[in-house]
Amino acid sequence: MLIDRNEIAAHCDRLRAAGKKIVFTNGCFDILHAGHVRYLNAAREFGDHLIVGLNSDASVKMLKGESRPVNPQCDRAEVLSGLRAVDDVVIFDERTAKAVIAEVKPNVYVKGGDYDLSTLPEAKVVQSYGGRVEFIKLVEGRSTTNIINRLRSE
Repeated sequence: MLIDRNEIAAHCDRLRAAGKKIVFTNGCFDILHAGHVRYLNAAREFGDHLIVGLNSDASVKMLKGESRPVNPQCDRAEVLSGLRAVDDVVIFDERTAKAVIAEVKPNVYVKGGDYDLSTLPEAKVVQSYGGRVEFIKLVEGRSTTNIINRLRSE
């Protein structure tokens, strides 16, 4: 379900009060592929409730350039919400997920194995309230950029 950014903190307070272990991850999820699905399924295994922070269209442009996103945020949110592993989606406008993580305060924050604690800007926020950071190995050769480059070369 898509949760309004202004409601996410209260939503997470209710989940915690119900005894749920919250897992959070984030990304652009522009063209959903098998690597994304495997990653989200693995992230879900760390807790009871998976919330995906979705970069807004403006945020994706900042990170990936003017030609992105390929799919608008409303479509990306709908596709993510349709996945069995994903319980909630929240859209954020910033370059990083630090602010939304401070609101969600997940028990576990999950990112891909292309990061480590020293290169992950959100890690300090998670650690500041006693949360845990976990890394998931990426699926080799699966990325939105690879898909776009393959389409451009055809």
